Amino acid sequence: MKLRSTLVIALAATSLALVGCASDSANTYTRSQAMRTSTAQAGIVESVRNVRIQNDTNAIGTIAGGVIGGAAGSQIGGGNGAIVAGVLGAIAGGVAGNQIEKNSSTQAALEITVRLDNGQRLVITQAADMSFSAGQRVDVISDGQTSRVVPVQR
Repeated sequence: MKLRSTLVIALAATSLALVGCASDSANTYTRSQAMRTSTAQAGIVESVRNVRIQNDTNAIGTIAGGVIGGAAGSQIGGGNGAIVAGVLGAIAGGVAGNQIEKNSSTQAALEITVRLDNGQRLVITQAADMSFSAGQRVDVISDGQTSRVVPVQR
């Protein structure tokens, strides 16, 4: 019984630790993005649309919820009743864990359409941690793998 409780706690802690590891912010750089040469292209914001960024789910929430629900359900009743309650608890826990993982890994974002000074149009989605409006001068900063929109500092 003690081993089962330890396993449940470990799985729950692992699922919480893995949620939200990535950043899509124009203000936050990962360690691997720092100290890289990037290019900046000037342009004007054509439009801004509110969207949501959802991290790819990795089933940790579903698994952890299923384990926790199954362990809790199996404590109800005895014999076949405990087995049935354990199975139902695992299903309910898995569904709840999946939903919690999705909700905790979703963030507000902006889809920003920029017309560069050379005429090219770009659409970049990033965290909604800055405000942008149509007609605003911006730079699109790109390191070859990621791009972000930042206001031009005057």
